[in-house]
Amino acid sequence: MIEINRISELKDYLKSEKEKGKIIGFVPTMGFLHEGHLKLVEKAKEGTDLTVMSIFVNPLQFGEGEDFEDYPRDHDRDMRLAETHGVDVLFYPHISEMYPGPMSATLTVHEGTEVLCGASRPGHFDGVATVVMKLFQAVNPDYAYFGMKDAQQVAVIKRMVSDYHMDVTVVPVDIVREEDGLAKSSRNVNLTESEREEAPQIYKTVKEAVTKALSGEFQFSYELESWTRSKLEKRISGQIDYVSVYRFPELTPLSRLEGDLILAVAVYYSNARLIDNQTWRQGEMEGEN
Repeated sequence: MIEINRISELKDYLKSEKEKGKIIGFVPTMGFLHEGHLKLVEKAKEGTDLTVMSIFVNPLQFGEGEDFEDYPRDHDRDMRLAETHGVDVLFYPHISEMYPGPMSATLTVHEGTEVLCGASRPGHFDGVATVVMKLFQAVNPDYAYFGMKDAQQVAVIKRMVSDYHMDVTVVPVDIVREEDGLAKSSRNVNLTESEREEAPQIYKTVKEAVTKALSGEFQFSYELESWTRSKLEKRISGQIDYVSVYRFPELTPLSRLEGDLILAVAVYYSNARLIDNQTWRQGEMEGEN
C-alpha cells in the first residue's frame, strides 16, 4: 500500500494505472476505520483491480456546534487497518490540500435534503456533495462504494452523479452491525456504558416495525412511524431526532405503504448522534440493510 497526500500526485499515479487498463474502486471515508469501512473495501476488491481509500474529515459537512474537532482520528491505526485489508492507495490529504483557500463555488443540493438528517443539519449535504465531487475529480474512479447506514447520503450522491453525467457507478453496501445489532459507527466510542447497552434497541425496533409492515399490520406511513416512535420512547433514554418513512431512493413522502420504502431513525445521546434504517419493498423482504 502507498500513502499519497497531494492531489497532483494522486491524479498522476492513478492516470498511469488507468492507462494500464486497471479498473479503480474508491472508498471515501472520514477515518477511524471500523468493520463498516472495511466491508466497503472488501466489496471494492471483489470487482476492481485497484482499491483507493480516502481519509479526510471534511469541515464543510459539520454544522455549528457539531463534533468536527472531537471527531475521532487515528492515522497510524487507520494505516494498519487499510493495509491489512488490501487497500492499494490511501489518500490522506491535509485540510489545506483539499481547501487551499475559500471555495469560490460549492454544490447546493436542492432535493432529498429537507428530510431525515438534512432537516436538522442545514448545509450538511451541500458539504458532502462538494467534497465527494472534489474527491471524484481527484480519483476518477470507475466504482465508488458507500455504506447504506447513511442511506440519505447514498441517495444524494447517486442523484449528483446522474445530474452531472459522471462516469462513476455508485455501489451501495449493506450496513455492517455489531453482534447485538448496533450499526457500526466511528461515533459509537462516544457512547457511555449505559447508552451502549441500550443502543441496539434502535435497530431491534426498526426491524420489528418493518416486519409488522410486511405482515400487513400497518397500511399507512403514519401508523408505522407512530408505532416505532412509541416503542423507542419506552426502550431508550436518548432523544429521538426523527422517525420517518419515505419512498426510497426518492426520499419523498407517502401516505399508503407501497413500493420501495425506507424507515429511518436518528437518536441523540449525550455525546453521539446515532442513525439507522431499513429499506424494503412493501410486499416482499429484500434483505436487511
